[in-house]
Amino acid sequence: MANQRDLFPTPFVIDNLQSDAGLAMLREAIEAERTRDSKGLSISNFGGWHSNTQMLEWGGEAAKALIHKAMTMADEACVDIKSPDANRFGWVPQMWANVSDKGDANQYHTHPGSFWSAVAYVDDGYERDTDPGLGGELQLLDPRMPMVRMAAPDLHLKDAAGRPVPSEISIRPQTGKIVMFPSWLQHAVRPFHGEGTRISIAINLTAALKRSR
Repeated sequence: MANQRDLFPTPFVIDNLQSDAGLAMLREAIEAERTRDSKGLSISNFGGWHSNTQMLEWGGEAAKALIHKAMTMADEACVDIKSPDANRFGWVPQMWANVSDKGDANQYHTHPGSFWSAVAYVDDGYERDTDPGLGGELQLLDPRMPMVRMAAPDLHLKDAAGRPVPSEISIRPQTGKIVMFPSWLQHAVRPFHGEGTRISIAINLTAALKRSR
């Protein structure tokens, strides 16, 4: 009997933020920065508000705690193969906020130069409505891009468990959820149609050798 194995898995990590007070502090800091700089930036976003990338400077202690959470997740998901018992690498973080209303979205993109990227949801904007038609899902695209352009798009490979391998997965945001994935993985956000306001925080972590003491 043939023995099937899966090559080159792409890990991603999902966890939850435990502090309601911390989420409230993040919301307050983001609302204050949006008032100060209402124009924001336009990068991958279609509509919505994208802050500058200096949230660690204006986000307060809650932003620092969130970065610590993300770096802990990154440490747990990596191994330094030349020094498995004492990781020689640390993380250089970058952080910004996104605020989305009905119709806003983000196009597919990557974060070149970073190692891990993450998104944390301060408010999913669904207002407890479970209707899947509200959209706004985080999309992660199979990095083997030619697969989705093959001549038989309905014919999918099976994984080792016999399940069809998708070319794209959707993750529905949830207040307090944090999702981390490799920065080279293409990702997007489907148009959001909720009645509330989506508030999320994006994080990039760049790997850097620790300084010798």
